[in-house]
Amino acid sequence: MNWNFLYDMQRKLDEYIEDQHQIERGDKVEEKVLALLVELGELANETRCFKFWSKKGPSEKTVILEEYVDGVHFLLSLGLDLGHRYAFSPLKNSESVTKAFLRVYQCVETMRENRDKESYVAAFSSYLALGRSLGITEQELIEAYEKKNAINFERQDQGY
Repeated sequence: MNWNFLYDMQRKLDEYIEDQHQIERGDKVEEKVLALLVELGELANETRCFKFWSKKGPSEKTVILEEYVDGVHFLLSLGLDLGHRYAFSPLKNSESVTKAFLRVYQCVETMRENRDKESYVAAFSSYLALGRSLGITEQELIEAYEKKNAINFERQDQGY
């Protein structure tokens, strides 16, 4: 997977947002971590993996994929702010979807506390493992990311 391509796209979006809102680069790490966790919760809600009390199934894959790439945006942005990049191929995931979500929450909190490359890579890896457990392919991730990235630029132009 060409992570540099995605980091470059994210860098351009981040710079555009920073210019629009007069924000210094790296100044919003805590806010981005919280945004990532919120997006993770929204994703979990769409999968309904934890709703053992409900018979209703998950949302359509397109909805899940859109929520998933929102998290990818924040992970890439955090990597840029912290000076770290993810450049590895993801390992296979053998956890349940619920356990995969919990692992991501745990790894993101460790990343927030440590802000080192090892913690960042672990958070990103756990997020990709979650994606695999949701059946998201590399190609789907790239296409959905590119689509959402364009939408995010449009939103900035519209005063989002």
